[in-house]
Amino acid sequence: MGRVASQSVIKGRTTVRALIVDDSKAMRSIVGRIAKQIGFEVFEAANGREGLEQLKAHGDVELILVDWNMPEMNGIEFLHAVRAQPGSAAFKMLMVTTASDLAHINTAIEAGANEYLMKPFTKEAMVSKLQMLGMLE
Repeated sequence: MGRVASQSVIKGRTTVRALIVDDSKAMRSIVGRIAKQIGFEVFEAANGREGLEQLKAHGDVELILVDWNMPEMNGIEFLHAVRAQPGSAAFKMLMVTTASDLAHINTAIEAGANEYLMKPFTKEAMVSKLQMLGMLE
């Protein structure tokens, strides 16, 4: 397993803060458990609107893992809303969803996702994506 690469030295912390945005409590639990096991501090939201509220409350989040299909504000709408905010380039955003076709992947990347992880996934697959994002060694 990798460990947190930069350890957030710039912000004076030794942990990286992650926000999980998914309407499935079970999926938030699974993703959150993996993230905690590899050293992330985790916050959760059940939809995009709650995700935006969590970002306001915990603005120094560095990683966002977001589902596509959610009520109130879906993942694509959330990505657009986050990327429209000043300073949003600092966030690494990973779309975590069941949609697996190339059109969905392209839409997510165009909306602002840095990477794409298809459900179901293994811990190793998630770690690999986080390494690709530079979040882990």
